[in-house]
Amino acid sequence: MPNTRRRLTGRVVSNKMDKTAVVRVEYTSRHPLYGKVIRTAKRYMAHDENNECQIGDEVVIVESRPISKNKRWVVQEILREDLSARATDVSDLEEVELGEEAADEDQVEEADETADEAE
Repeated sequence: MPNTRRRLTGRVVSNKMDKTAVVRVEYTSRHPLYGKVIRTAKRYMAHDENNECQIGDEVVIVESRPISKNKRWVVQEILREDLSARATDVSDLEEVELGEEAADEDQVEEADETADEAE
């Protein structure tokens, strides 16, 4: 028997619950009379067993048996991770000395003043 479960692709909009991610799936359709493209969206609660999803990730969800009152979908895979939502270690960031920045800003201001005086 082939696997006929529905699969939808959407973006994670919330992951505040334990083992649950809220996925927003957008649809586009044309108005039957006027032809305008209409975008509609629906939110699905999907089971995320290991809490791997972060806000902004693009995921594939698959229809499943009812897991709770509102959950009938399971996160199958993460297609694209949103790197802006991932935490970065402070040690990974480059150290910047404030003294050098201040000196650079003073040089820029002096150059602007001399340019104004020349005009």
